[in-house]
Amino acid sequence: MQEQKAAFLVLEDGTVFQGLAIGKIGTTSGEIAFNTGMTGYQEVFTDPSYLGQILIMNTAHIGNYGTHPDEIESDSIKIAGLVTKKFSNGYSRPSGNQSLQDLMENNQTVGISDIDTRALVRHIRNKGAMNAIISSDNEDIEALKRSVLEVPSMEGLELSSRVSTKLIYDVSHGNENIRVALIDFGVKKNIIRCLVERGCHVRVFPMNSSIEEMEAFEPHGYMLSNGPGDPSVMTDSIELVKNIVKLNKPVFGICLGHQILGLSQGLSTEKMFNGHRGINHPIKNLKTGKGEITSQNHGFVISKESVDSQNDIEVTHLHLNDDTIAGIALKNKPVFSVQYHPEASAGPHDSRYLFDQFIENINQFKS
Repeated sequence: MQEQKAAFLVLEDGTVFQGLAIGKIGTTSGEIAFNTGMTGYQEVFTDPSYLGQILIMNTAHIGNYGTHPDEIESDSIKIAGLVTKKFSNGYSRPSGNQSLQDLMENNQTVGISDIDTRALVRHIRNKGAMNAIISSDNEDIEALKRSVLEVPSMEGLELSSRVSTKLIYDVSHGNENIRVALIDFGVKKNIIRCLVERGCHVRVFPMNSSIEEMEAFEPHGYMLSNGPGDPSVMTDSIELVKNIVKLNKPVFGICLGHQILGLSQGLSTEKMFNGHRGINHPIKNLKTGKGEITSQNHGFVISKESVDSQNDIEVTHLHLNDDTIAGIALKNKPVFSVQYHPEASAGPHDSRYLFDQFIENINQFKS
């Protein structure tokens, strides 16, 4: 067996970890973040919301069940790089079609394994979000320390245009009587599946589409998708959503779509000290009093103070770990959004009812 090449992880504050190279041999950079999920690594790595992020997986073993063609959320791996404790080159699942190593090589994804991820995550939790660089082809630590300081901050960074579709496309079974216009800020495939399963003909629009283009489809409702980057700099998208809300049609926003909806209604967003990423985050539905275990992936959040100053917006969901805003609704319109991922791929299905709520709003609108 060929000896694995050394790799180095260098953080913005100068902290260095040495491990072994996985995936493509090379150098990559981005904001470092951690995911607490125990399963679903393929769905996580292909989620467009992770664009520009080096991801630490908290679970100790990654790659052991290989990859599967049905377990993708976009057309390629979107994370900037992978950090893990133990990495499996082989896999045991009969239905798997290739190893994670092969998938990473095919997608030009650089990674590092065999480091103390527990110590790394504790460091980030204490110090907050920061940039990092992984290299398996450059052993000059001082040069890497200089390079990581040149990586742009996620705050103020617009990334959705890099993952949004360039062409309009339709997803349907052919006999649906509900038309949904979905604005693609970096949509996960399972959001579209959840809508189609509920009888929707979904037309996916690029994020720079005009309201006239979308209205020509005569949609009964609008879906605002998830996506990467800082929502506050997406001024054109904020204005577009503001005009969509004025149509008085049902609107449902998820993650970045939730943040853009809030910004369109005069709310503000802020960068979190550490984001929420995982499939085990507790949420409280303030309308029903019920708890939900949810899938989450975000580093920005709607400011609580900005919601308190608005009379037309109500908070519908709270994150129970830190009381951050997890859901809002407009009081006089069929418009709502959540910060988390009700399609939960991977993750629990506690929040799938939100898609049913959206369809109910559409049926009321149609009647």
